[in-house]
Amino acid sequence: MPKQLQADLVLLFVTLSWGVSYLLVDICLTELGPLTLNALRFLLASLGAGIAAFPKMRGTTRETRRYSLGLGAILGVVYMCSTVGLMYTSMSNAAFLCALAVVLTPVANFIVYREKPSRRLVLVLALALAGVALMTLTESLTPRLGDILCILCAAFYAFDLLLAEHAVKRPRVDAFQMGVLHLGVAGFLNLLCAFVFEKPALPHSGKVWGAVLFLAAFCTGLAFIAQTIAQQYTTSTHVGVIFALEPVFASIAAFIFANERLDLRGYLGAVLLMAGMVVMELPIRVKKEPVQNEHSDLRQK
Repeated sequence: MPKQLQADLVLLFVTLSWGVSYLLVDICLTELGPLTLNALRFLLASLGAGIAAFPKMRGTTRETRRYSLGLGAILGVVYMCSTVGLMYTSMSNAAFLCALAVVLTPVANFIVYREKPSRRLVLVLALALAGVALMTLTESLTPRLGDILCILCAAFYAFDLLLAEHAVKRPRVDAFQMGVLHLGVAGFLNLLCAFVFEKPALPHSGKVWGAVLFLAAFCTGLAFIAQTIAQQYTTSTHVGVIFALEPVFASIAAFIFANERLDLRGYLGAVLLMAGMVVMELPIRVKKEPVQNEHSDLRQK
């Protein structure tokens, strides 16, 4: 099996696990504060992965540690926004708004690298803006707090993806080590904030413990490390299209297991957001007319 296909299948599993994670997080929030939950899932994931592959964690370079620190800090903020946001909006809304990172990554690319935005990006941003308005604006034309936090989550995650793509191309950066270390950084950041804003406590039911462990093992540890490694063997277009499926998986899980329904306006907004993500990532080639010059005319003669 080609390496790119293997990487794409791994990323599809990652996307599926992230889609299901919204339902699991909603279950965990019945007993845990959002920052405490984030600290538990990320620290357990980092510790478990580090122990399971201890020989691979030896001899980390300074560049690997430096990028791990930056990525972990951004990821910590990403999950603060998404988990707190989920407390104040629906699972479907949270999933679609957090998935805006697919659309916002080219915007982040423009901000960082000053790459001129394409006409397609302008169209995509228009679709995304219309979709966000339909999904988030209330009758008083104001967005809910949870929706705002999920949009911030997408913005921060766009920069996280950009930095990760840059980091894995560095010759002195080990993708696996960075994947493990940056989870630990995100966990410690959330733990520090939990002691400031919450009263950290462990789950007291088997149902929530099961959800936390699944989040830590599959939706965090395996998922983020697999994503970091798989990005080396596939294209950013493939990554974007596959990640665009996350809100679809989340909405299906919410529909089946949480009996969650959106109104007609919400579903229309979701369709527009999904259309924007697909248009952003689908390869569209513009056929160019052949340009003939003096030398080409001579060759034809």
